[in-house]
Amino acid sequence: MITQITASQLQEKIRSSKDLFLLDVREPFEFEYGKIPGSVLIPMNQIQQKLPELQADQEIVVICHHGVRSQMVADFLEYSGFSRIYNLIGGIDAWSQKVDESVRRY
Repeated sequence: MITQITASQLQEKIRSSKDLFLLDVREPFEFEYGKIPGSVLIPMNQIQQKLPELQADQEIVVICHHGVRSQMVADFLEYSGFSRIYNLIGGIDAWSQKVDESVRRY
C-alpha cells in the first residue's frame, strides 16, 4: 500500500532524511515552471525504461501536479517491487500553497 504524504510532512521528511529520492513525474515544461529543490525529473511515460536507474530499497516520494499521475507511478513502482514509496497528496500545487510560495502555481 502506498503511503500518502502531505506537503508539510514531506518538508519535515526532507529535513530529516538523507536517503530520500524525490521523483517528479511531470513533463519537462512543468518541471521547468516550478519544482521542489533536489527533485529528479523522470516523466511518467519514461518510468518503465528508467526503472533500472532507481533503487528498490530507497525511500521515494513521487510528485506530480496534483497527485494523480504520481499515484499511478507509485502504484507501478510498488507492483515492480519497490517498498518505500510515498505519494505527495496535492502534488507540487500543494507544495506551493503550504510550503514554498516561490514555486509558481499553474
